[in-house]
Amino acid sequence: MNLHFPYPDAPVGIFDSGVGGLSVLRHIRALLPHEHLIYVADSGFAPYGDKPADVVAERCFAIADLLVAQGAKALVVACNTATVSAVRLMRTRYPDLAIVGVEPGLKPAAAATRNGKVGVLATERTLAGAKFLKLRDQIAEATGAQFLLQPCQGLADQIEFGELDSDETTAMLRRYIAPLLAQGADTLVLGCTHYPLVQASIEDVIASCGGRDVALIDTGDAVARQLGRLLEAAGLLRAFDAQVPARLTAYTSASATALSAAFNSLIGIDPPVQETSFALPRTAGHI
Repeated sequence: MNLHFPYPDAPVGIFDSGVGGLSVLRHIRALLPHEHLIYVADSGFAPYGDKPADVVAERCFAIADLLVAQGAKALVVACNTATVSAVRLMRTRYPDLAIVGVEPGLKPAAAATRNGKVGVLATERTLAGAKFLKLRDQIAEATGAQFLLQPCQGLADQIEFGELDSDETTAMLRRYIAPLLAQGADTLVLGCTHYPLVQASIEDVIASCGGRDVALIDTGDAVARQLGRLLEAAGLLRAFDAQVPARLTAYTSASATALSAAFNSLIGIDPPVQETSFALPRTAGHI
């Protein structure tokens, strides 16, 4: 067990297998503009979706250790696969930290659908997870919504490589989205944090397939709001300080130049980025 005593001026740590978590980061910056933030992209080990769960958990622990060493008062696991693989163990390892995971927005999707048919775009690991399947069954029973699951092999990779509107990415999106629309889905859940970064391309594909009034569900806003609630409940919200403006720093296990370019092209900011490596714990189950 790790003892950690957070305080309001400490930063919030956010991490993902790569650049996908930037879709969550932008919501956090918008909702909580006074918070110091540290972003970690494990791009040198991306994607997580095709890795064994225990290996993903090891990476999550190593990144969490780095963020805690930087004084983080809260952790946002801005990756669906990492949430499925590690968030429960992380809460045991760091009982004094607010830890927020992400999961596909099935509940808001069930509320948004007009005909009861919801397509879910996500990685194979997310869609196969017991937690996800339990959530799907609970919401389906409560609302009558039908969830059409579509694994999107390779899509997160394309986004990670910066192929946001390439012919290959467009073809991939059409291959995954068209069958859902053909089955009548009027709502699509973007069930990986990478996917909102290609929302414009998704909308173009929907239009090219004849889709009309298809709602897209991005859970980044819900994650930011949950983080805000947890910080407020713990008395850890950072107050506005004109003398010390909120700062954002970033780390990557791959190329700092590549992550800097992603920050600039995807969300229009240019924070300092450092390359780093992570000391892995002996086993994922070691807490």
